[in-house]
Amino acid sequence: MSYRTALSEILTGVVGPVAEATAVQGRFPRGAVTALGGAGLLGLTVSTEFGGGGRGLPEAVDVVARTARVCPATAAVLQSHYAAVAVIEVHGGPWLRAEIAAGRHLAGLALAETEEEAALDGPAAETQLLVPRSAATRSGDVVALRGRKQRVVAAGEADLYVWSSRPLAAADGLTLWAVPAHAPDLFVPARPGAAGPRGSGTSTVFADPVLVPAEAMLGTDGGGLDTVLRTVLPWLLELRAAAGTRRPPALDPALDLAGARSPAGSLAAS
Repeated sequence: MSYRTALSEILTGVVGPVAEATAVQGRFPRGAVTALGGAGLLGLTVSTEFGGGGRGLPEAVDVVARTARVCPATAAVLQSHYAAVAVIEVHGGPWLRAEIAAGRHLAGLALAETEEEAALDGPAAETQLLVPRSAATRSGDVVALRGRKQRVVAAGEADLYVWSSRPLAAADGLTLWAVPAHAPDLFVPARPGAAGPRGSGTSTVFADPVLVPAEAMLGTDGGGLDTVLRTVLPWLLELRAAAGTRRPPALDPALDLAGARSPAGSLAAS
């Protein structure tokens, strides 16, 4: 069965019948997420080597666009998930990629630390997104992450967050981490915030601190800046555009910030 056929069946049989209740009651679409995972759509962009669909951004855009017409909350969850999985595909380990491919892991982004960053609203917002305030401190094989992330989609519902922090030791840049949602001292308010489509579980997530193994680092210390520029932002912007949300201004300020750090040059966020 093609992913389009599977998606059509889920939208008709699972998502559509509860879309109005999701919006009115603000209830997270857990049934939709479970169905999407079971049909291989959460693992759509994971490599076939790990049991995923082996697809890319165009197919993810297609899924989000079609879902948004039925349930904006479910589409928002998929936007965050696919952007996070794009990072994990590059830097995540085999077990995690296989879990996502099997539909057992919902991922989310935990990057923004101010409302402006979370909204990606204005030329300076992307630049600020690349200078995290969250701290990371290593003790042996354990890293303590301390910070507050704004407008995290599927907060308290995702299984994993792609989290940004200041580097452990690198002189500049940022560092990305795979943070399990069940990690002790990772706190989500009981009532989700007003941001995001109702039912998307969009809220603030606090780490005060949260302890993760040092091997939870995604990529290199300080190297997350390039990953955010070249992977997260292009995916997130295209997926948001597919869902019909406003496309932010160009990423030129953010690219200028990274230009001296990345030998690969500029990036078009088409």
